[in-house]
Amino acid sequence: MSGRAISVRLDREASQALDQLTRDGRDRSEAIREALVEAAARRQRSTIAAEASELAADPEDRAEAADVAALMESLRAAR
Repeated sequence: MSGRAISVRLDREASQALDQLTRDGRDRSEAIREALVEAAARRQRSTIAAEASELAADPEDRAEAADVAALMESLRAAR
């Protein structure tokens, strides 16, 4: 596997978390890579959820969505 090596100083909490992640036999690098990917995915989901909440709270966006839904329904009914 080709990758970029980094060096990290772990505090006690992070060190304990890494110990927990490697108890199943995974090596430290694998556990850290997996944790980074999972953290990035959580952050992306959180960002998307925040954007969705923001749009849901926007009266103009809700009105536009209702207009589009009404148009789609009228097109469906015209078939």
